Amino acid sequence: MDLKDILKDSNYSLDQFDKEKILKLEQKIKEKEVKGIITPYVNCIVRNKEIKLTPEEIVRQLYLMVLIENFHYPVSRMDVEYVVTFGRDKKRADIVIFDKDQTYTPYIVVELKSPKLKDGKEQLKSYCNATGAPIGVWTNGNSISYYHRKDPNFFEDIPIIPTAEEKLSDILSERWLIDDLVKKDKLVNERKSLKDLILEMEDEVLANAGVDVFEEVFKLIFTKLYDEMESGRKKDRHLQFRNYGDTETELKEKLQNLFNEAKEKWSGVFSDDAKLMLTPSHLSVCVSSLQDVKLFNSNLDVVDEAFEYLINKSSKGEKGQYFTPRYVIDMCVRMLNPSEKETMIDTAAGSCGFPVHTIFYVWQKILESKGLKKSHLFTLEQKPAECTDYVQNKVFAIDFDEKAVRVARTLNLIAGDGQTNVMHLNTLDYERWDENLKDENWQETYIDGWNKLKKMRANKNSNRDFQFDVLMANPPFAGDIKESRILSKYELSKNAAGKMASKVGRDILFIERNLDFLKPGGRMAIVLPQGRFNNSSDKYIRDYIAERCRILAVVGLHGNVFKPHTGTKTSVLFVQKWDELLCPKKDDYPIFFATMQEPSKDNSGEKIFVKKGDYPPAQKPIYDVYSKNQDTGPCDPLPRYEASPKENNEYLLDSHGHLIVKHDLFNHDGLTKDGIAEAFAEFAKKEGLSFF
Repeated sequence: MDLKDILKDSNYSLDQFDKEKILKLEQKIKEKEVKGIITPYVNCIVRNKEIKLTPEEIVRQLYLMVLIENFHYPVSRMDVEYVVTFGRDKKRADIVIFDKDQTYTPYIVVELKSPKLKDGKEQLKSYCNATGAPIGVWTNGNSISYYHRKDPNFFEDIPIIPTAEEKLSDILSERWLIDDLVKKDKLVNERKSLKDLILEMEDEVLANAGVDVFEEVFKLIFTKLYDEMESGRKKDRHLQFRNYGDTETELKEKLQNLFNEAKEKWSGVFSDDAKLMLTPSHLSVCVSSLQDVKLFNSNLDVVDEAFEYLINKSSKGEKGQYFTPRYVIDMCVRMLNPSEKETMIDTAAGSCGFPVHTIFYVWQKILESKGLKKSHLFTLEQKPAECTDYVQNKVFAIDFDEKAVRVARTLNLIAGDGQTNVMHLNTLDYERWDENLKDENWQETYIDGWNKLKKMRANKNSNRDFQFDVLMANPPFAGDIKESRILSKYELSKNAAGKMASKVGRDILFIERNLDFLKPGGRMAIVLPQGRFNNSSDKYIRDYIAERCRILAVVGLHGNVFKPHTGTKTSVLFVQKWDELLCPKKDDYPIFFATMQEPSKDNSGEKIFVKKGDYPPAQKPIYDVYSKNQDTGPCDPLPRYEASPKENNEYLLDSHGHLIVKHDLFNHDGLTKDGIAEAFAEFAKKEGLSFF
């Protein structure tokens, strides 16, 4: 009998266990007929008697094998269904390992009954507190967590449990290099996200710590990014963002010094006098939660998901501005195909996803042209001068949300090795930009980027028109602009009769504003609500765009893409401004239309991940090409996918050991099938578009 059949429809999984152990357990299964039903049984390693094999029992038997074979604990030190007394109540702990010397004293408690981490951790804490056990483990076979019970209120994460031959202090005092972090990365080995860990920290300490959660977590992530980068560039340096058995006071002092170094390296994110505000004991718990996580990977999306959560808690959601998922950003970058010689801007930057991914895309081209390979620690290592020159001189970003700008600056400062052109400005109210120069703090932080941005102006005395090659943005949808002073500057605030409206949607003004940023022949990708493409009342917007640009493509995104924040259906519009040389004006031309078929997230906004053998479905067309003039009929359709049979149910992992979101927008590092971006590239070459 297959273990996966028994686990079906349960919240338990086999991802934590190697194939040999799974096979060994399957070979021990005996099938018995119980009340006319064939039921699986297995002989328990510890109890030495036949036990019915439920989903929970499968995880228990496999974890017992791990404890015996990997950690060398003898069966004589183990018990299962160990009775834990709570006053008059009695409960049973799933697995207990006893102390080597005090053989009746629980040393490690393992909880499997609650397949959700929050429930499991609460149960585990109660067992550890009731028995005095210093170490707890929770697993559902997919994720796993290890904890050190410091006192009844604080359970600190530890990277692993000690083996039978080790002491807990051996685990806590082990010095780590960056290569150790790559190998033992909690996100890979425990199947967690940084957002999960922040939620845990909120439950444990942050909610009651009397601090600004965004600020304090941001400081910790900022400090840890710096620590990883320093060790990534000097491989024999020990990581400092770790508790090596320091006292809580020593740890806080060490972390404050590290934070100060990070502030000096990446200025303009925190004030010079900013300090870690968490108490030493709270800080100790947070450090233990984060220390085993590798924040740097190929594109920093680990960090981005955490920042999206933190910023949405405070300001983002209210303004209808949501971070664009990384896979949508990657599709846009691939379709606009920016080059090293071109300038790029994002006018509603959020956490800077479009600029950062543009940087990585161009860097890869630079490295390939030099015959260099992208390494596993791509974002950590020092790059050729061309890479940092590109970030510092060609890439720009602006946003009106101060918290988002600070996050964006952090990510770009890393990429630009300490320099960035990310600025706190209101894109739509460009008339008042110069007033920022009167603010000493603003000037001190943003003056370098501002001076470079001024050089991109089409007219040296005006902040309206610029000369950018590429623009990518996801402007805020929610809320209307009502200030007549601002509205009077925009053609799209007037109706067909030329009368100015009393209020206009933010995203409508952003369309016009973004086109002002582009030089002739410049190209744009912009995320817009689906209604802008369909509503008859918005025809004037479509006419405005078509008059000024060639419409290259429209890609319809799935309704789940921006969940859980909003279910608004969106599309990405790709255009190129008319230009005699790069994009000569014509009345009729083909437009690439595509619709995303894979949802990428479920209805609650949780990401769906690729399993081995998952490919885009063949039943539905993923894209077609139509003539702008529909009377001439469709152009030749591009080829469609063939379906591939499902091989198995295991998750596909990228080169960093991270899960891959299931979408059909592009081929993920050659591991999935070609998607919309590859189809567009084929279309662009066939059409002779200037940027392919």
